Amino acid sequence: MVAGGLSSGDSYQGYRTRLVETLQSKGIHDLGVLRAVSLVPRHRFVPDGVKHRAYEDAALPIGGGQTISQPWVQARYIEVLALKGSEKVLEVGTGSGYQTALLALLADRVFSVERVPELTRDARRIMEELELKNVTIMGGDGTLGWRPYAPYDAILVAAGSPEVPRPLLEQLAAGGRLVIPIGDREKQVLTLVTRRDPDSYETTTLGDVRFVPLIGEHGFQSWQGET
Repeated sequence: MVAGGLSSGDSYQGYRTRLVETLQSKGIHDLGVLRAVSLVPRHRFVPDGVKHRAYEDAALPIGGGQTISQPWVQARYIEVLALKGSEKVLEVGTGSGYQTALLALLADRVFSVERVPELTRDARRIMEELELKNVTIMGGDGTLGWRPYAPYDAILVAAGSPEVPRPLLEQLAAGGRLVIPIGDREKQVLTLVTRRDPDSYETTTLGDVRFVPLIGEHGFQSWQGET
């Protein structure tokens, strides 16, 4: 089902179609993910100065030292979660909200946490404008998760962490899947964690990536230059 704010066409549809073709050529095969990319207006989630590049398969700056990730990376992330439409998803790092919007079309409920107040505010505004009513965004420390709504069928962490934050493991449902970049501040390995039972987790590495650092109690303690 398409949210009302996404159902009306715009002049960027051809660009989205070409982006979908690019993602297919790079190995994204999940039809649900490709459909979501074809529907979500990525140009709404980037600053005016880079709007002309919104449908390039490239990461773009969104201010405050943050970025909107490369579409292929985001599509790969979500494809790994293998969402069927009935899941409750936790996203750590709302950022611009673009990936949040993709998740909203693929899951039953999406709970997203963002530490930067300006990004939290802007993402909420765009979700309202796009009429994505199954998304709830909270400002705060994403490394703590969002315990009142746990457990989650899927957890997506959109920033690099030195390890998997323990609270996120605790809030992952049995059989649930968590995807997170693990490494240092400069480069990470995209990692899938599947919870097999209350005390057993299976880990699979998916390839090298580079994300901004995950700041919080169970991540990096501060952004470089912050005090």
